[in-house]
Amino acid sequence: MNHHHHHEDTHIKDHDSSSEKEKLGKLFQYWIKHNEDHAKTYLEWSKKADIEGLKDVVSCLEKASELTMSINKLFKEAMEKLL
Repeated sequence: MNHHHHHEDTHIKDHDSSSEKEKLGKLFQYWIKHNEDHAKTYLEWSKKADIEGLKDVVSCLEKASELTMSINKLFKEAMEKLL
């Protein structure tokens, strides 16, 4: 399976604080969407693992999905603090 990641450039080239805030806001939006996509994929694979009778794998994938969404809560909290 081939999975390509296209991560946004996280290097901030100028040091204007309002510009950095904007960039952080965009990065948070990107990371949240990216994590949602991964969490969804983990759950899809947990269903496939369940069909194969891999209960321990199912549990790990479901936990990974939950933890990923917990990270998103932190990103959303951080976004609110940018305002």
